[in-house]
Amino acid sequence: MSFQKQFDHYRQATETAIESMLPPAATRPARIHQAMRYSMEAGGKRLRPVLLLASHAWLKGKNDATAAAVAIECIHTYSLIHDDLPSLDNSDLRRGHPTCHKAFDESTALLAGDALLTYAFLLLGTRYAAQPDIAQQLVSILARAAGSQELIGGQMEDILCETEPCTKERLAFIHTNKTAALLTASIQMGFVLANATAEQLIRAKQLGQHIGLSFQIVDDILDATSDAQTLGKPVAQDQQNNKATAVSLYGIDAAKQAVAKHTDAAIILCEKIGCDNGFMIDFIRYLENRIA
Repeated sequence: MSFQKQFDHYRQATETAIESMLPPAATRPARIHQAMRYSMEAGGKRLRPVLLLASHAWLKGKNDATAAAVAIECIHTYSLIHDDLPSLDNSDLRRGHPTCHKAFDESTALLAGDALLTYAFLLLGTRYAAQPDIAQQLVSILARAAGSQELIGGQMEDILCETEPCTKERLAFIHTNKTAALLTASIQMGFVLANATAEQLIRAKQLGQHIGLSFQIVDDILDATSDAQTLGKPVAQDQQNNKATAVSLYGIDAAKQAVAKHTDAAIILCEKIGCDNGFMIDFIRYLENRIA
């Protein structure tokens, strides 16, 4: 199967699972469930759930990984809803559609994000209840990645850098946690569901960090060079919000070199993990080629 067909297969599996696993839109109170579904069903590439499902398949896992894939997309979508709020990035467009607070209102968007955050852990706790060891590992990985020292911590440092000096070390902290943490968790969760060895889980973390750093640097480059129609969201937001980026600190050429470095490191790790790594290597190249 070609890379694109395999990618589409994982993405469609995610879409189907989102449709079946989220509370119906008519569930009382309907407005909050409509807002949750509005943001979750707005499309996007579904990179994190695809990465989780692909990682699980990579090690030929036998467990059903779709609930974990939906859980990590719930966390990602909640973070986007909150990032877009007027108090943070104040964005009107996401995935080519009005952001949640524009389609509904700010209070509903805030609560929809909260609801998706908590629903992710309900999914893990209930769908994997018959496998408590796996459920515990999944909850721990996702809670750590979404918590105050990783995703939220990276977001906090990002906000602080709007008014305080941002060093290269501080930018690396932001990228490692605000972006790479969930991508890393995707691989780790897929591996846990495939009963990976301790060594494989260590390499999964290293792989996710390289993929995440490459992904965020590419995003920084695209924000500086692309257009809103292509990206489905406003561009030049980083400059308008006075955010430090790989482009502002290093320049575009050095940023592209960093992408190549992290891409090469990720592919080397894939080769060390072995097994059927073809899709994952193609996935890494796919992320890099967004700036080709």
